[in-house]
Amino acid sequence: QVPLVESGGGSVEAGGSLRLSCAAPHLYSVYSCMGWSRQAPGKEREGVASIFTTGAVAAYADSVKGRFTISRDKATSTVNLQMNSLKPEHTAMYYCAATMRGPRPYTGYTCGMDQGDYNTWGQGTQVTVSS
Repeated sequence: QVPLVESGGGSVEAGGSLRLSCAAPHLYSVYSCMGWSRQAPGKEREGVASIFTTGAVAAYADSVKGRFTISRDKATSTVNLQMNSLKPEHTAMYYCAATMRGPRPYTGYTCGMDQGDYNTWGQGTQVTVSS
């Protein structure tokens, strides 16, 4: 396993944007699927987005569609999460996750977003959105 390192979290006012990054050396030659999850205080961790690193097929939770965008950058060996129009309810610790397991052909080659779909996790980066 190659460790994952998140960055880009911080504090922002409602309506603002943040861009999270997840970096790992040789990320695209090691992992097939990457995802972002979040965990708010007192709540369970939930997946928000995933991407098939080779085919760049993305998937999103309904709660973030149209607001969050996951992307890959091979030049910097990162997977990024652009978050726009943030709301206070988006406040959470955001985690990057990865797996060598490939995407699911029966869902258009999207990657899963459940915790059980991944076996490598970063330490997390805090996102705080104030009203």
